[in-house]
Amino acid sequence: MNIVIVFAIPCYMATLARSAPVPERSALVEDPEFVDIVQISNSLTTKILMSIPDAHDSSIRSKALQLNSPENSKFEQIALEIGIRSAPQLRAVSESFSLEACLRSMCEGLQLHQALLKSVIPRLQNGDKVKDLLPDIRDLVIQVNKMLKMVHREVLVQPTPTPMTLNLPGDYEVQIAAHLTLVQLQSFGQDMVRVLRSLVPNDEEETQS
Repeated sequence: MNIVIVFAIPCYMATLARSAPVPERSALVEDPEFVDIVQISNSLTTKILMSIPDAHDSSIRSKALQLNSPENSKFEQIALEIGIRSAPQLRAVSESFSLEACLRSMCEGLQLHQALLKSVIPRLQNGDKVKDLLPDIRDLVIQVNKMLKMVHREVLVQPTPTPMTLNLPGDYEVQIAAHLTLVQLQSFGQDMVRVLRSLVPNDEEETQS
């Protein structure tokens, strides 16, 4: 059975109607509002990461599917057959990777996992704890979008919804899809924490400087 999901990525990825100077990263990280949003985003991401193990244990019945197993890479071909897209890569902001690009990637990745989870939850025998991840992911998307609005203060054209089709003919594929989605979400969340922490100096660094 094929499940077709259409989801919008409100990540402000479209071309601007008019260009204007983008606030420097240094100016933004000194903005108390921006700092607060980064800290809220970091807390939400940490909460999601702490919830993933319980969500995995409660929904994945096969002992062969372990959250942190080195064997997870062997499911790459099955993931392709099911239609699970890879998350965008996140890295620290630099001259070659702007703050805007970083935030867009965060938003896109969160929306991707949100859609994947929504597709498998109805097929899981015990998906309550997996479902509990969705409100936090939604709230995190909101916070990332707030940061994007601070980077770009113009009105942006919303992107066209991106269709995603998952091939889930049986329970085995459902279990694999749920497992790989949680594995990928955990990895993506860990990258988000590292990037978010790099955006704002902590108190110790400020004291030493």
